[in-house]
Amino acid sequence: MTLEQAQKDVDQWIKEIGVRYFNELTNTALLMEEVGELARIMARKYGEQSYKESDKDMNPADEMADILFVLICLANQTNVNLTDAFKKNMIKKSERDKTRHKSNPKLI
Repeated sequence: MTLEQAQKDVDQWIKEIGVRYFNELTNTALLMEEVGELARIMARKYGEQSYKESDKDMNPADEMADILFVLICLANQTNVNLTDAFKKNMIKKSERDKTRHKSNPKLI
């Protein structure tokens, strides 16, 4: 699936099942909530925090998909073409960081 198709699929889902988009501020808050849920899983799985009983069934892939869904909602609402934005961002990062990471002794 492409980012373009994902944006179309989310828009269709919103129109058919979700009734309408939540407003942009609500979706921004939901995005932060989903990122927090992923952070909690990562802290427990890869960090020093121990699992709570209620966290044991949480799935990082599911949380990442939730993040992507809400991000796509925001992109659709604000007329952002994620394919174009991502391509431009990769060019920016490639130009800006072409020697930065290779010369970082912390990464070698």
